[in-house]
Amino acid sequence: PTGKTKGLLNDIATEELAHAEIVCSIVYQLVKDATFEELRTAGLDGYYTEHDKALYPVDANGVPWTATYIQAKGDPITDLTDDMAAEQKARTTYENLIALTDDPDVIDPLKFLWAREVIHFQRFGEALVEVQDLLSSKRSF
Repeated sequence: PTGKTKGLLNDIATEELAHAEIVCSIVYQLVKDATFEELRTAGLDGYYTEHDKALYPVDANGVPWTATYIQAKGDPITDLTDDMAAEQKARTTYENLIALTDDPDVIDPLKFLWAREVIHFQRFGEALVEVQDLLSSKRSF
């Protein structure tokens, strides 16, 4: 990667960590005043048993966040293409979450996150073109 693409990757990575914080905050705000019976009815009794109402990032199936989600192959073309796919998957997830609620306090931040995923996809695409151009213009092994 070039200096420009390294800076872009750093900026997006920083913002993605903020996205995780925003999602965790949404979940916390939704459950902070819930009774145990409400949590049980929502299927969150196992989560409550392990974590109370503390933030512990898991997916919709309760699978904990893991660093394998951010693995790399070491090939910039492969990695940037994978990054673009991840942004599209995140966009779809936000669309699905928005469809599941009518709460504007949930929908508004999800729409913001959705828009950022679209921008990240575009920026990764620009970085991919730049890296492809660089690699095709010189001998690289």
